[in-house]
Amino acid sequence: MSIALPTLVERLLRPLWLFLFAGLLLTTISRAGLVLWQIDRFDGTAGVLKVFGFGLRIDLVMLCYWMIPALLMLLILPLRVRAMCAAVWLALGFTLLAFMEAVTPGFIAQYDLRPNRLFVEYLQYPQEVFGMLLGGFLLETLCGLAVLVLAPWLSLRALTRAAPASAVASTWWLRVLVLVLLLPLLVLGARGTLRHRPINPGFTAFSSDALLNDLTLNSLYSVAYAVRAMRNEVDASRLYPPLPDAVVFAEVRRAMGLPDAQFLSSEYPTWHLQTPSATAPRLHNLVIVLEESLGAQYVGTLGGDNLTPAFDALAAQGWLLEELYATGTRSVRGIEAVVTGFVPTPARSVVKLPRSQQGFLTLASLLRERGYDTSFIYGGEGHFDNMASFFLGNGFERVVDRRHYANPEFMGSWGVSDGDLLRKAHEEFSRLHATGEPFFSLVFSSSNHTPYDYPLNAITPVEQPPNTKRNAIRYADHALGEFFALARASDYWDDTLFLVVADHDDRVFGRQLVPVEHFRIPGLLIGKDIPVQRDARVLSQLDLPPTLLSLLGIAAEHPMVGRDITQLPPAYEGRAIMQYGDNQAYWRGDQVVVLQPDKAPQTFRFQREGFTFGQPIANTALEREALAHALWGSLAYRRGLYPPTVERSR
Repeated sequence: MSIALPTLVERLLRPLWLFLFAGLLLTTISRAGLVLWQIDRFDGTAGVLKVFGFGLRIDLVMLCYWMIPALLMLLILPLRVRAMCAAVWLALGFTLLAFMEAVTPGFIAQYDLRPNRLFVEYLQYPQEVFGMLLGGFLLETLCGLAVLVLAPWLSLRALTRAAPASAVASTWWLRVLVLVLLLPLLVLGARGTLRHRPINPGFTAFSSDALLNDLTLNSLYSVAYAVRAMRNEVDASRLYPPLPDAVVFAEVRRAMGLPDAQFLSSEYPTWHLQTPSATAPRLHNLVIVLEESLGAQYVGTLGGDNLTPAFDALAAQGWLLEELYATGTRSVRGIEAVVTGFVPTPARSVVKLPRSQQGFLTLASLLRERGYDTSFIYGGEGHFDNMASFFLGNGFERVVDRRHYANPEFMGSWGVSDGDLLRKAHEEFSRLHATGEPFFSLVFSSSNHTPYDYPLNAITPVEQPPNTKRNAIRYADHALGEFFALARASDYWDDTLFLVVADHDDRVFGRQLVPVEHFRIPGLLIGKDIPVQRDARVLSQLDLPPTLLSLLGIAAEHPMVGRDITQLPPAYEGRAIMQYGDNQAYWRGDQVVVLQPDKAPQTFRFQREGFTFGQPIANTALEREALAHALWGSLAYRRGLYPPTVERSR
């Protein structure tokens, strides 16, 4: 019995049509739900229409990419396996698409963006992530598991039924005809445009609100794009407009504000001699307490919620940095800035990159050369985020982690409580002080992290139920206060400089391309003879390492580009660099330059009161300076321009 040609084609391609229709229906319904959830962030219907219009294009790109292998399977594989292989492949694609959309609301609630590189990076630590999900995201976890069970079963069942009949599949000339006609269309659909470069998130960006731009994507595309970017992450010029290397070096050196005579190497452009403001060492030891996810919005003395009475009391006894800004939104980004002074990039932090695992400058490598004992003290697993490997390869002699706590008071999903952590640190410092050896230690807290585990009898909760963000902050602050009570009564107090600083804010979200408000963090320098003052200058985490060296009275050669704030004038206009996904903001004075992938830099007037962006303005010089700093990190990493020591050459 003969079958009409249109019927033959329809039966041959039925699985592809079904996959395309189901995929578009799924992503459209998901996008509609997200738009309704975030409708208050839209200025009008024009933005909503752009989200759905651009979203349809991105969905077609993702679906066409996935359909190309299925088409080839249907047309090329042996008769007995082609239909089933295509059905399994398409079912896998639909399952991934459905799963990523299912986990998207929870990810947006935490990060104010669709799943991106952070989603991929967390997959490397299943034990920690599984504990966090069960403790703080149980409903989202159950929904995701339900999708993983139902989606493959339902989609494979439907696609198997839609598989082409063997008689149609055996018609070789029809398969050749379909291949010639349909493959170019799918390739064009996967590119999304007839332009020279394929479509990308920069093409669909239409708003100054990063989340609204993300809504034009689907989450599978967002993660796939992030994976692709991670493969090319050592070169920021793939995302941002390029500059000649000589211009990058000149701009970065100029922004450092140093005379030419202090630059000591022609091979390493930022290698310079830092002269301390303290002519003789006033304090011998250095302790950095890195507070997990503590944004200024929670700190009472910075105008936030009244959740940090211990920190607020300490702030009245030290040098409070009122306008300090984090470089990123992850702990490893904060570690990168505070410990190495390295600028943020769209790549992963140098803590996790392969070329920086040895021979990369840190405060520990500088101080170890000067006879310091150097340690990293943590309550969780030292291997998390590759911290132990990076630290031990770059100047830290010891890593103290959860294995070293014999009888902790409390063990949570992320390790021992902050109380256990800081008591252990106090014991270590007392022991080291007794030896007469100077010491440097980085102490990293973890109680203020989902699912917010802490010893419930330690504090009076500020709200119910007890395991919430606000209660965890109050507990972490309580533990900090107890530590400083011990430290102040100890023998090492008079010889130690302390820095208490957050790694980043809890949740970074907002309507701006880079929500600057949520990069503001607390920073406090405290110790004997440290002046008591409230410093209102805009500062970056990058400025902390040079400042610490200066307060220790140490003259050092290094490549760090941050400023020693002890030698900056009171009227210093300030500078901060902030990485938000693939976007980077460069804030100087009353202007902010925003860099986005595949787009020209944009400069905005910036109002600190209210953290509001004005209309775009022209400032070529500032845009060049911002772009140079964005590119400098990739150049320095790729070419090994950030070593702990160099041979001098002019």
